[in-house]
Amino acid sequence: MLNLSSLAWKKLLLGSAQLFAILDPAGDNSTHATSDTITGSLTTTTDSSSITDATAIMSWLNIAPESHFSIANIPFGIISTQADQTPRPAVAIGDHALDLKAFAAGGGFDASADIKKSEAVFSAQTLNAFAAQGRGFHRAVRAHLQAVLSADTKHPQALRDNEALRNKALLPRSEVTNHLPMAVGDYTDFYAGKNHAYNIGVMFRGPDNALQPNYLHLPVAYHGRASSVVVSGTPLRRPWGQILKDPKADPKVPALATAEKLDLELEMGMFICRENKLGSPVPVDEADDYIFGYVLMNDWSARDLQAWEYVPLGPFTAKNLGTSVSAWVVLADALADAKGAGIPNDTPLLPYLQEKKKNNVLQIDLEVDLITANGNKTTISKTNSRNLLWSWPQMIAHHSISGCNLRPGDLFGSGTISGTEPNTQGSIIEQTQGGKVAMQLTGGEERKFLQDGDTLVIRGWAGKEGALVGFGEVSGKILPAHPLF
Repeated sequence: MLNLSSLAWKKLLLGSAQLFAILDPAGDNSTHATSDTITGSLTTTTDSSSITDATAIMSWLNIAPESHFSIANIPFGIISTQADQTPRPAVAIGDHALDLKAFAAGGGFDASADIKKSEAVFSAQTLNAFAAQGRGFHRAVRAHLQAVLSADTKHPQALRDNEALRNKALLPRSEVTNHLPMAVGDYTDFYAGKNHAYNIGVMFRGPDNALQPNYLHLPVAYHGRASSVVVSGTPLRRPWGQILKDPKADPKVPALATAEKLDLELEMGMFICRENKLGSPVPVDEADDYIFGYVLMNDWSARDLQAWEYVPLGPFTAKNLGTSVSAWVVLADALADAKGAGIPNDTPLLPYLQEKKKNNVLQIDLEVDLITANGNKTTISKTNSRNLLWSWPQMIAHHSISGCNLRPGDLFGSGTISGTEPNTQGSIIEQTQGGKVAMQLTGGEERKFLQDGDTLVIRGWAGKEGALVGFGEVSGKILPAHPLF
């Protein structure tokens, strides 16, 4: 619990207040639209999804400039504490988590009648009910919280000058436990990283058949296992499965063994917030309204299991051992300005995949650290989510073109994000050329694939220091396989 004396609190308020230089990946000085609910000094109100780069706004909280959780962000998650072990919604702000259940109970939303009438969603144990309220409600809640947290807040009694509520609702993030933010009903993993798709295709099928004929015409995907989606920090066991030890043998007889070629897949994840009726496809230019927000994702993969089982229906047990996602969901509006061109696709697309909005692919800086059991840490990849062939609206449009009904809490994975330069690949199998060349790690260690005791940490962010919109991290440690018999 945050328990500060009046003098200590004043020092915190007067500390190194955060400059709210708003997300502007293009690096220009153009004025973006913003909501006038955040501060009276902002008067452009045509679009409440982003805040202008030209205006400096400070938070009364002391937030480090390098924090992923600036006031420009306001990501949502599910937390519990030692004092109250019931999972409940919260937002991350700097080094703190604002408990939205306590904040709502303490009158934090009293200034907004529209939010208050639906504030029961902040007592739920997942974000599904909040997500289902729709993009307008998400936008209003985020804007209200930014207004409450800004240095010149018009609602000082909502939190800043309300010591009792601060002590109850504003918690150090180091003292909270994060939970899976959404109850995942269905999980679909796309294959939109063209560079990765090509590299893996070359290994499995040769360069002449690396990309299947359909690849440039539609967003390829498979349905994954929702039950094994886990929150960051959850350890995972090395899987058992069928492995073809000698691919050249005749006849081909597999063995039951533990995976020897365990790998990561660096991905972005996206949660759905809106349902379409069964039989009613989502138009591509309306699909953005179905996006709740984004997470980082590691789609753990057992390559030796995958090589044997993936024909003819795609991966199965090679993928269902676990999929890790980051704990905080970055709302779609928070990344409205973090979009640009993806991988060019000169193939003529069918009308249902043709977007009016161009340059609609997220531009998130990504990096991956591998930490061995000996504690040696090596950054093994740095890339950007612009290395995708398809946008999220195109993925939604294709997923639903058959009439498939999407539901709040459905999770989409982007597919592995790889660049074209060395050390920009989103998987180890690409970096080691299928295990032929070992990666050299700090401390003299090396890897061809993951070993027991290895921990992977993925980080991602957009924007400038002082106004970063980041995800924190998604991490996971590989534990030895359970003995079967």
